[in-house]
Amino acid sequence: MNIIVTGAAGFIGMHVSKRLLNHGYNVIAVDNMNTYYDKTLKQNRLSSFSNYRNFIFYEQDISDKNAILDIFSQAKAECVINLAAQAGVRYSLIDPDAYGRSNLIGFLNILEACRIYNISHLIYASSSSIYGSNEEKPFKEIHNTDHPVSLYGATKKANEIMAHSYSHLFQLPTTGLRFFTVYGPWGRPDMALFKFTKAILEDKPINIHNHGNMVRDFTYIDDVADAITQLINIPATADVNYNTHTPDANISNSPWRIFNIGNGKPTSLMYYISAIEKALGKEAKKNFLPFQQGEVLETAADTQSLENWIGFKPKTPVVQGVEKFIEWYRSYYKI
Repeated sequence: MNIIVTGAAGFIGMHVSKRLLNHGYNVIAVDNMNTYYDKTLKQNRLSSFSNYRNFIFYEQDISDKNAILDIFSQAKAECVINLAAQAGVRYSLIDPDAYGRSNLIGFLNILEACRIYNISHLIYASSSSIYGSNEEKPFKEIHNTDHPVSLYGATKKANEIMAHSYSHLFQLPTTGLRFFTVYGPWGRPDMALFKFTKAILEDKPINIHNHGNMVRDFTYIDDVADAITQLINIPATADVNYNTHTPDANISNSPWRIFNIGNGKPTSLMYYISAIEKALGKEAKKNFLPFQQGEVLETAADTQSLENWIGFKPKTPVVQGVEKFIEWYRSYYKI
């Protein structure tokens, strides 16, 4: 099978692409190689594919519709995994236009290309950020997501609604994945694990927002890649039990599905930091700061729906995942 993976030089995109290649799929990779963070890291991720014959890379932006349609016409793909997006909650306060270009216009281009070239399954990245100010825990796909507290979360909510319209109008099977704080080797430098590790090793203080009173459902990257790989051949289908009078928020009478991908075991930020300190053998200098606008205090994923669908259950505990990241970090930066 030929599979298009957008955002393939990104953190999740790299791991998913490698998992697909190792399973014998042909990967047509797309990434714009932007400078949101160190481009060298993206280039080195791509270098790890040099020995794969079934890997083709295009440096293109998904917001360029003509370029994307040209790639689709050549790829002859059956499945698309869209992981290209402008990520980050805090950055959306600085450059909101980037989110409009990539997460809205770019995603529309992906939907159009899937329609035109009769793609059999579109899997795309959503985010736990869309739960916004919801205080009912754990987050379930049936919960209301109409009140995101960041532009990033709002664009991911828009992606789910846009996908539904294409599933309804054109019978395009779409599966949206609400990722919960994915971490691990080759992770993004703007994420807490990377920033904290770098600062501690350099004997610099780490910034801890809301005085450390936050909880996250940290999800290890290998678990995410496993789930996506299993989903490829189980596309969304219309649910015969869908009731238009009392609609369920994560199913439809169109081939459209939404799933949480989380560890299912919420972890306090301070415990996470202690796991980093233990793995490094060094205590962090802590700079406690107030709550930052756009952040969510707590995330907790109910993953039963995904388990029911494909039998997937995450298996990597936080301490083990952090240790694997630290091991990669020391090796990558030769520390």
